[in-house]
Amino acid sequence: MGYRGQHRGISARSFVRALPTLLIIGGVIFDLSTPSEFTASPLFAAAPLIAAPFFSWLTTLLTGVAAVAAVLGLHIYNDTLNSVSANTELFTVVTVAGLALIINRVVLLSGERLASARVIAETAQRAVLPTPAERIGGLQVAARYEAAQADAFIGGDLFAVQDTPYGVRLVVGDVRGKGMEAVEAVAVVIGAFREAAEQEATLEGVAKRLERALAREGTRRDSLEIFEEFTTAVIAEIPRRDEMVRVVNRGHPEPLVLYADGKVHALEPTEAALPLGMGELSGWPDRADSFPLPAGATLLLYTDGLSEARNADGVFYDPAARLGGRLFPGPEELLDALVDDVRLHTGGGLTDDLALLAVSRPGQGQQGRRRIVPVVRGKSQSRGRPPDPHRV
Repeated sequence: MGYRGQHRGISARSFVRALPTLLIIGGVIFDLSTPSEFTASPLFAAAPLIAAPFFSWLTTLLTGVAAVAAVLGLHIYNDTLNSVSANTELFTVVTVAGLALIINRVVLLSGERLASARVIAETAQRAVLPTPAERIGGLQVAARYEAAQADAFIGGDLFAVQDTPYGVRLVVGDVRGKGMEAVEAVAVVIGAFREAAEQEATLEGVAKRLERALAREGTRRDSLEIFEEFTTAVIAEIPRRDEMVRVVNRGHPEPLVLYADGKVHALEPTEAALPLGMGELSGWPDRADSFPLPAGATLLLYTDGLSEARNADGVFYDPAARLGGRLFPGPEELLDALVDDVRLHTGGGLTDDLALLAVSRPGQGQQGRRRIVPVVRGKSQSRGRPPDPHRV
């Protein structure tokens, strides 16, 4: 299916590139095979216009010259060069060829500006949301940002991983809103996280620092819309010695743990909590929950761009059910398969940006499992199991 689609795309591009030449040749054949009252000037005029957005300025110029030469040659051949219709046709084709050169220049300048904007956006994305190293604190790490719109790099989804004296700490979040204000909030959250992750002894303390950072940013901007914004986030900590993970969930989709036997477990918080930026509305402190993370297990954090992705029937993507029973060599392969699967579920497109972060604790069992098991449709093996045995 993919090969046929690619082949059709190549055939369409080849046809478009050949179309200006075909129009000129077709115009000559039409003019020679029809009575003199019929004219092929529309075909000659269309050739440089079609060439303008697809070819270089020189090729567009040569196409226009060829079209004018064809009109001129046909009228010389038909001995009608001095007629009014000949002058009209020549003027029309010359004028359209000139317009085609202008259109070509505008398209090229727009393409250059778009390429420049793309480079700037990608640079800003890397500065605000740098890709973490493949190994941090003895753990295997992979991260992915998938934009809903093609060539879009900046959004409100975020992730960060940092090795600290307390273990490897990580955050995945989703800022409410879009545009540059969301990007600024992402920068605030990640900057506050990196500082707090090094200084705060507890995960609850890290969450409070993020809360205060967003509150300060809202006060600094002095905007009603800023106060209405919030950030859902999961903050996690993986100690070096204990085979466990601590999690503070602030209104974010539940992380998953993929075990070495293919089972998947959702890390449900003991108590639901409001997103960051809404701390004034809640009267209870943050509480970190602990869950097992044995050797060979992978912790998967994601934003709602994954869990709220829908197919043509409006069915949401269920990552726990889709990943149940599957084994992956490492976190990078997991994210590759996950991105491919969600695009398959939605038919190739996304309605919202998504950020993915996978952290694996290497184990002996990982060395032997290099085969990816086909996806198991239906409920995850872990969904029917009560969560209590998996909570420390």
